[in-house]
Amino acid sequence: MGEQIGERLLRSEDISTAFELSARAGWNQTEDDWRRLVELAPESCWAIEIDGGLAATTTLLCYGRRLGWIGMVLTGQEYRRRGLARRLLTKVLGQADDMGIETVKLDATEQGRSLYEQFGFRHEQQIERWARSGDGAQLLPSRPISDEVWRDSDSLVFGADRSQLLRRFARRNSPVSRSQSYVFSRKGRVMAHLGPCVSGDSTTARFLVQQTTHDTRCGWSWDLLPENLDAVAAARDLGFTPQRHLVRMARGKDSRGKDDLIYAIAGFELG
Repeated sequence: MGEQIGERLLRSEDISTAFELSARAGWNQTEDDWRRLVELAPESCWAIEIDGGLAATTTLLCYGRRLGWIGMVLTGQEYRRRGLARRLLTKVLGQADDMGIETVKLDATEQGRSLYEQFGFRHEQQIERWARSGDGAQLLPSRPISDEVWRDSDSLVFGADRSQLLRRFARRNSPVSRSQSYVFSRKGRVMAHLGPCVSGDSTTARFLVQQTTHDTRCGWSWDLLPENLDAVAAARDLGFTPQRHLVRMARGKDSRGKDDLIYAIAGFELG
């Protein structure tokens, strides 16, 4: 008998297995990160199952009709080079087109870039992961839920409405904020993750990052847009160093946020 292979939606019972796949790939996502995606996008997070086992995943998180974000393009080591990522990309991009999503974006490794170009994605800008090592557990400071300081400004800066995502972040760990500037943080598998961070000026952004990280001994991961030179300078001055270089790619309508105000993104799988 041949293999039993099929695509289906990711389910809550897949989260632990999906986490194991991403951990084996060296990714920093946690089970909470997977659960958040499945809950926010239950009809556009997909998997390929082979003989009852989870073999590959791809997620599409839509911020209204303006922007869709592809993430978690992941294939188990033993199933690679079989076209599974291509199959799932075809699925989610078909969904995005059917839904009338104006722009679809993703953050690609150099290895994946040629595949995405075949689907009509084009280079938009570079994106980098910076990190700072630590010697303690991820005990992030507990803060009371703050007012939704991002409510009026974030969609203008980011370029789409991601308020549902930010509210879920805030339930776990409220952002540090000053006026209309804010920075979120959350636990990761290996190190804590900083972002998103939005600020009208570099001094405030630097202050917020310091307030978020200074009382912790854990390692930190910070994904930033290197075109924002103030973000790069702040990361370097605060002891972070570049670790990974990716390419932000877009398909469909040209759509850019106010990148000079974005000091940290939410994550490679979230934008």
